Amino acid sequence: MLWASASAATKFGVQSVHPLILANVRFFIAGTGMLVWAYGIQRTGVQQERSAWPKGAEWRHLTIFALLNTTIYLGAFVLALKQVSAGIGSLSTATNPLFITLLSAVWLKRPLRWFEATGLALGLLGVAVATYPLLEEAHATVEGLLILLFGMISVSAATVYYARVSWQLPSLVINGWQVLLGGILLLPLTVLTADFNDAHYDERFWLSVFWLIIPVSVGALQLWFFLIRKDPVRASLWLFLCPIFGFVYSYLLLGEPITLYTLIGTGLVIGGLWLGRQ
Repeated sequence: MLWASASAATKFGVQSVHPLILANVRFFIAGTGMLVWAYGIQRTGVQQERSAWPKGAEWRHLTIFALLNTTIYLGAFVLALKQVSAGIGSLSTATNPLFITLLSAVWLKRPLRWFEATGLALGLLGVAVATYPLLEEAHATVEGLLILLFGMISVSAATVYYARVSWQLPSLVINGWQVLLGGILLLPLTVLTADFNDAHYDERFWLSVFWLIIPVSVGALQLWFFLIRKDPVRASLWLFLCPIFGFVYSYLLLGEPITLYTLIGTGLVIGGLWLGRQ
């Protein structure tokens, strides 16, 4: 529910500023806030404070994870939302399990079981059915969809990479550093391409930033880290629910349509989720 709301919040935010400005403001505030909380407020002992500071190879792991999970994925996501509907933005999240499953088979040597493959196929079919009328009504451009696809491949690679690393850092510290580093890595592109003169830092912008930081960057990602440490493939299957909530938010907040295709696609998505979790 939290993750799906990011599409609608982003759609509102990019009406006020360039997409990359929205992304960078979010990353710097969210990353700094989480690190201040982890190191300054949530103190439970000197030993934990020392072990919670990245060192050696941990900086490399954090930088790679930040590049894939924040700079590329979320940077691509906000750019795409300028050209596609919020509903399609949420639908793109449901493709994540396919790429995670394929990458897990290669990187983690995890065998693909028949019910997982069938569940994924049903879920992706549901996404295709629900997307059809939105494409017909020109709620997206080819460029926007390709940017979304590139971003989904990147976040799927980030998920598998995260699962491969034996992290010794607390989840909040990992999250804080990867968001902040992701913002630093994105900053040069933002400075070179964003139109700062046309930016409007109005109430709509700050409400979007607040929602993207607290419920999404902090709340949803902390829950996500908890799940993928157990099993990245089984965790990713829950992302099939994102289109369902995403369509509801898009309909209620942005006036995007819910059609018979949406309902049929949602049913297939739920069926694929149930089968894949067996």
